Amino acid sequence: MTNPSLLILPGDGIGPEVMAEVRKIITWYGDKRGVTFDVSEDLVGGSAYDKHGVPLHDDTMARAQEVDAVLLGAVGGPKYDNLDFSVKPERGLLRLRKEMDLFSNLRPAQCFDALADFSSLKKDVVAGLDIMIVRELTSGVYFGEPRGIFEEGNERVGINTQRYTESEIDRVARSAFELARRRGNKVCSMEKANVMESGILWREVVQKVHDDDYPDVELSHMYADAGAMQLCRWPKQFDVIVTDNLFGDLLSDMAAMLTGSLGMLPSASLGLPMANGRPKAMYEPVHGSAPDIAGQGKANPIACILSFAMALRYSFDLGDEANRLEGAVEKVLADGLRTADLLGEEGVTPVSTTQMGDAIVAALDASL
Repeated sequence: MTNPSLLILPGDGIGPEVMAEVRKIITWYGDKRGVTFDVSEDLVGGSAYDKHGVPLHDDTMARAQEVDAVLLGAVGGPKYDNLDFSVKPERGLLRLRKEMDLFSNLRPAQCFDALADFSSLKKDVVAGLDIMIVRELTSGVYFGEPRGIFEEGNERVGINTQRYTESEIDRVARSAFELARRRGNKVCSMEKANVMESGILWREVVQKVHDDDYPDVELSHMYADAGAMQLCRWPKQFDVIVTDNLFGDLLSDMAAMLTGSLGMLPSASLGLPMANGRPKAMYEPVHGSAPDIAGQGKANPIACILSFAMALRYSFDLGDEANRLEGAVEKVLADGLRTADLLGEEGVTPVSTTQMGDAIVAALDASL
């Protein structure tokens, strides 16, 4: 029986640092649990541009299509700000999402008990928070045509087009309903049907999918701006939120900060099943490349480590091992260890990126 395959793309900035800690976790699973992977590594983003002149080489794209899962760090940085838009580091990430057809982006927002006081919201509002935002990832305003900056009369005009087909909405809605059945059995769909025709279609299709195939799941609809307000007011009213590409980008980042730090939150981007039954998948932390702290040992590796936990759960059917890893993270936080992004409380122990990774490995050892 062949090992599942994993392509690691560390990327730029703090990406290589946090990914080095994930590699420790992968090694631990092989040594201590007999869970082994065929791991390969390649370039994406600015590092790929530096070597190949493009943010994602065709050979790397082909490898990503073949493996069971891709684990990505982060891309971008000020070094690349003046590049042509077509070769900016972020275009490599968007190409992976588009060509792998990773239409369903799962972004959990979970508040660990040890960090409840770290949120800007009151503790009773965020303590125990565990919601999932399902963001449509391969269509909408980020990909719609026409797009660009054009001359119109004596001035320039920037155009982006919000476009969705019924089938694109249908499949991400099904992804959300299936996920809700394994959680709290509740979905809230968010759009702007009051002012956008794409929002009207979104609401109609989500409702039809629910009525036809998921009547057992509780469904509600909410305008995305009202949803943002409700996320700040009482986020625990939600279980699964499904929304489009643009609103999902905004709402998931806002939900991330409810938990105290972007450095804590993972994500999974899933597509259609491959021949082996596993969905095409890419896992990445929600945070960016943070070039201002790169190389200083200040980066929080937890989001990237938890992204690997999501891979264990969604790509490799290793839910118990994912729970083990998430439990190790929770124990380390409960013990008071904090990277630079989580300092500010009294009585905590500052640790570096490497020390946090080592502590999580030690907690995994203790779980045996």
